[in-house]
Amino acid sequence: MSAAGPIAAVLIHVADWRAGLAWYQRAFPAAQAVDLPEFDFACLEWQGVRLEIVRADAKVGSGAAGSVVYWRSGDLDADIHRLTGLGAALYRGPLAIEAQQGICQLRDPWGNCIGLRGPWTPATKTRTP
Repeated sequence: MSAAGPIAAVLIHVADWRAGLAWYQRAFPAAQAVDLPEFDFACLEWQGVRLEIVRADAKVGSGAAGSVVYWRSGDLDADIHRLTGLGAALYRGPLAIEAQQGICQLRDPWGNCIGLRGPWTPATKTRTP
């Protein structure tokens, strides 16, 4: 086996992949849609990483359980407010980490976690457990 390269895709499991794709297009407006009609499938691509919104099934359901991908944020509070305005719910944090950065997790409408990491000042912000 050769050495692994950078992340190629993040799969996000939802009940209806078309509804999920539409939501994630609003959540990540800089991502480009990639249409694959021969597979009756579309996904998003952003900076070389594909966001593949796929149908949840008996083997992999939607929801918070396991790994969480953290996305860089230029303004943690602004991104929290933007995503909650789209229907995400703040799930964990924000929590202060090194270099005046903060992290948090939000849950998409299907319960999947979206991690954010970016500039944050804890003294003036609201947190969740």
